[in-house]
Amino acid sequence: MQVKNLPEITPRYWAAILVASMCGANTGDFLSHILHLGHWRGLSPLLALFLVIVWAEQRTKIATEAYYWLAIIVIRTAATNLADLGTHDFRLGYPLIESGLAVLLVLVLLADRGQRPQGGVVDTDRRPRLPATNANYWVAMLIAGTLGTASGDFTADVAGLGLFYGSAVLTVIFGVVLFVAWQFGGMTKPWYWAAIVAARTAGTTLGDLLASRHGLDLGLPVSTAITGSMLAAAVVLWPHRSAAPAPAVR
Repeated sequence: MQVKNLPEITPRYWAAILVASMCGANTGDFLSHILHLGHWRGLSPLLALFLVIVWAEQRTKIATEAYYWLAIIVIRTAATNLADLGTHDFRLGYPLIESGLAVLLVLVLLADRGQRPQGGVVDTDRRPRLPATNANYWVAMLIAGTLGTASGDFTADVAGLGLFYGSAVLTVIFGVVLFVAWQFGGMTKPWYWAAIVAARTAGTTLGDLLASRHGLDLGLPVSTAITGSMLAAAVVLWPHRSAAPAPAVR
């Protein structure tokens, strides 16, 4: 994606990523359960929608983050269904899926090490920007989302924490990972992706907490509308920090 259409890595970004993770958990279940597409029939339309978003973003002359966040939601929705496909339909087991996805994510990131980041000059605050949003970035985002979905479901269902305690624990873990990544890890690429996985994991249980009868029992239509509105509010109403381009995640 074009640099002008990408958000900076600020607290606003991470709040939006967490809410997008909640929304994607709801939209994935909405497609499979409410629209009755199951865990695999919705993947092709999601792929087509993602390609349309990328195509439109490359041709836009107006600077807007809308394309990035739409792509994030589509990828997160697909990740929800991929994780459920593996754990529920194929019954591969959480340890196998989580370990396999973790290894796959590392391999994708290693393959991307030679890519030049989408960078600019270093600004006075030294705030990092996103890694290059090339094909590897979106593949890694899909894998991270799938891993986060499986890990969130494992925490709530298999580990027995349930949606309330699981959401609390995973949100704290996300906060700790994000703090360490920001303060001590310098938000380098490995720490960026560790924070993404942590956000996806917490977002899974938080989204399910809103929708599930084992949580607040709001139902998928209502919870999807709530999380979608929360994401729009975080992106639109939270003010940007306009400054010189920040350094890209290394």
